[in-house]
Amino acid sequence: MTPHRTVALPSGRTVPALGQGTWYMGDDPGRREEELRALRTGIDLGMTLIDTAEMYGNGAAEELVGEAVRGRRDEVFLVSKVLPWNASARGTVTACHDSLRRMDTGHIDLYLLHWRGPVPLEETVEALERLEREGDIGGWGVSNLDVDDLDQLPAGARPETDQVLYNLTRRGPEYALFPRCRELAAPVMAYSPIEQGRLLGEPALAAVAEAHGVSPAQVALAWVLRHEDVIAIPKAATRQHVEDNHAALRLELTDEDLRTLDAAFPPPARKEPLEIL
Repeated sequence: MTPHRTVALPSGRTVPALGQGTWYMGDDPGRREEELRALRTGIDLGMTLIDTAEMYGNGAAEELVGEAVRGRRDEVFLVSKVLPWNASARGTVTACHDSLRRMDTGHIDLYLLHWRGPVPLEETVEALERLEREGDIGGWGVSNLDVDDLDQLPAGARPETDQVLYNLTRRGPEYALFPRCRELAAPVMAYSPIEQGRLLGEPALAAVAEAHGVSPAQVALAWVLRHEDVIAIPKAATRQHVEDNHAALRLELTDEDLRTLDAAFPPPARKEPLEIL
């Protein structure tokens, strides 16, 4: 098995740098068995961080994840999220307990605010910290929060991660958000690291892939994973797709590769608004 690089969270816990996403999984009963096989293949390969959310399929993805990890819960680091309109003092606790029930587990390893909404951050963080104290979650973090949002967290609040949209075509976070997360010692968790497949036809990506004898998707993932403090959570609904993603861990991009990709996908020259899918 390819050695799996890990990333440290502020709490000292470590997670695999390459995990598994579940957005748009669990919706179609006809694909359920293949999706279960895909998630279990990922666990076998060491991609034991599985990200989901109450929003995905209105809980169907969490139910899928719960079935996939049954009998292997101790091997897996589960991440889920509370919707912003549920993120009140009482609503956060209720949403978490509903997610625990759907996944048939006693705790969620990392529980995130999915994006900022109408509930004050102080109220949400207080509820998340309560869930952590009571053992329902192992830690908390945020998702889709920009620098100014992070700066408005309560004094002393330390999120374990900020999960954001980051890939070759969405490099905005590099300018200000990455440095701020590093100040907090909170790794970035990159969702849609291959832009849901939309960037795979880009000529520069294809050229680098051809030079290495790999797929464009593997180059795109290796590019995201070049950061020591970034976690990537691509979705893969088939075993073959999971195995292809895992192979990105063996790919080392050269300085010339990085220059080629920078020329095609320039890094940000100024602060840009955080993009969300």
